[in-house]
Amino acid sequence: KIFLFLFSLCIIVLVHGHGVKISNELKFQKDLNMSCFSADDRIKERTLKPGTHWEFNFGLNVVGNTRYMCTLKQGPGFKHHQSFRAFKRRGLWDWRAREDGIYLTRKKIETTT
Repeated sequence: KIFLFLFSLCIIVLVHGHGVKISNELKFQKDLNMSCFSADDRIKERTLKPGTHWEFNFGLNVVGNTRYMCTLKQGPGFKHHQSFRAFKRRGLWDWRAREDGIYLTRKKIETTT
């Protein structure tokens, strides 16, 4: 019973509380277009107004190797773009689009098992 309880806790940690946050911190009132996908899911493309963010949370697959790729576009006609791996490990991945680049703060999720 103890093994099943501990195993259940490990599974819960694997499948909950992970995600990506993308913030538009661009200057000069520029919109930011974003689209993200994994092997199993495609996040609907959306446009973020200046000073706003969008966040999506998801469960990891059982082996814990969920990957999300994102593309951010900005500028006139969304000509300038950058694609990157937005998520590859446990935690909350906080991406911020600014004039001089895309910045990441990763918050690890601590386990108590």
